[in-house]
Amino acid sequence: MSYKRNIQWLNDRQINYRQDPINDEPTFSNDHYSYYEDGTHEYYRLFYTPSKITTYKSLKWHFLVLYYLNQERAMIHVLRFIAKKENGFVTFFISDKVLDSMIQDVINIGGEPPINRKRKIIFKDYNGLSFEQKMKIVGQLSGRQKLDKNSIYETMIDLNHWSKHITNGRLAGLLNCSVRTIQRHMCADLKQEKQRLNEEIQYS
Repeated sequence: MSYKRNIQWLNDRQINYRQDPINDEPTFSNDHYSYYEDGTHEYYRLFYTPSKITTYKSLKWHFLVLYYLNQERAMIHVLRFIAKKENGFVTFFISDKVLDSMIQDVINIGGEPPINRKRKIIFKDYNGLSFEQKMKIVGQLSGRQKLDKNSIYETMIDLNHWSKHITNGRLAGLLNCSVRTIQRHMCADLKQEKQRLNEEIQYS
């Protein structure tokens, strides 16, 4: 059974689950987006898309981000709420024992910025752009980079960010190359990450 995500519960309690970069300065910025040539790890957007949390590892990372963004708040009841399948954030049931251990780990090591995916393009809230327009911008900016595993991975992250299924054809279109070129660069790690990201979309 699929449960609808109860994001309103977090909003009613003013739980912070997003943060724009606070130290990194964009290479350039306009009304629609900011571009970081070297990328930034400081962009956090939890629950931005309908994709749900599908693994223990991902759940713990979400816990660490929430703990980091709400350091002055009592967060244990919030983490327990997120972990309850009926509240619509996760796709699996987790035992009380495992959850207690995970929360204790978060409390012990939390507070510092968690490891995050590097982002080069951050679209601003209420930018008014359609998905197609955003992807055109992603393609234009990605085209400035040398085609390599990093540029493919970053484009995969952008597609996942908007809950779009990742295909070699879609990557080739955005990166202005052939599908065969994408296939040549698609190493085992990228294939595994592509599968994992697409599985996230599957449960949205």
